[in-house]
This record gives sequence, structure tokens and C-alpha cells, in this order.
Amino acid sequence: MCRNIKTLFNFDPPATNDEVHDAALQFVRKLSGTTRPSKHNQHAFDHAVKAIAASARELLDSLETSQHPRNREEVAAKAKAKSALRFA
Repeated sequence: MCRNIKTLFNFDPPATNDEVHDAALQFVRKLSGTTRPSKHNQHAFDHAVKAIAASARELLDSLETSQHPRNREEVAAKAKAKSALRFA
């Protein structure tokens, strides 16, 4: 899995459409093996990003949990601490 794609479910506030789009973009980049498609492939690339973002938004909106929403700042702080230990 691409390390740049982050969990978007069960956060307070919920994931924005921009965050979902960015995750879809990263996914398409990973699958295609390119960050910038050729002009010939741009339409297919953009279409894939839109389709995956729509599917991801639908998934996030339909998921249910009994857990309390996670705090973004706490999750970010834990990730920074883990990264500091890993690369120290």
C-alpha cells in the first residue's frame, strides 16, 4: 500500500472531499506508475481519479462504527513520534 494514502474513516471532523480526492490521486499515481500522465493519457488518468474519489466518498459515507471519532491532532502526533523513532 502506498504510504502517502492515509486512513480517512472515523475522524472528527470527517474527511473532506479534497482529502478523498488526494487519496484517489495517490492511488491512481501508484497504479499507473506515473505522477504526470502524457497528454494522450490525461483524460483516462483524470477519469480514474474522479471515479475512485466518488467510490471512496461513497464508502466513507456508508461505513458505520461504534467507536468514538479519532482526533486528527492526536493521530498526527502519534505518527510523528513513530517516525522520529524509526528514523532516529
